[in-house]
Amino acid sequence: MATTPEKKLGDLLEDFGVAMLGTRTAEGELRARPMALAEVEAEGTLWFATDRHSGKLNELAHDNHAVVVMQSSTKFVSLSGTATPVEDRERVARLWKAEWKVWFPEGRDDPNLVFLRVDGHTGEYWDNSGPHGVKYLVEVGKALVTGTRPEVGGDPKMHGKVDL
Repeated sequence: MATTPEKKLGDLLEDFGVAMLGTRTAEGELRARPMALAEVEAEGTLWFATDRHSGKLNELAHDNHAVVVMQSSTKFVSLSGTATPVEDRERVARLWKAEWKVWFPEGRDDPNLVFLRVDGHTGEYWDNSGPHGVKYLVEVGKALVTGTRPEVGGDPKMHGKVDL
């Protein structure tokens, strides 16, 4: 069965636990910070736990566009969309992780704990892992020797753009 770009993007999103979340300040400057992923939904919706008084929520009140970027040594994902704070105590109970207590000292009942829901509109990925990585290295080596550009496009297992 052929891997679709949508399926590949979803699979890659599941591989990551931390992402960089980018927002725009009220002054128009771009700002990014690392965030732990709380949940990934199949259609490209990401959930992050955050403090209701955080600067990112102030930024999103001015402009709710966001970008989420994830990277390992061989896999890369970029997801652009909109972000919305969500009060959801049932989701907190279901997704609570003990390590969140560092940020939310009152635990799962901490009144400052809310979720940030990022609804992806477009996504892009690059996967140079496993056999794909070998293919990538071969193409890069050929390009280096011949003075041409590598032929790495067109394989949805390695690279794809997705409208969500």
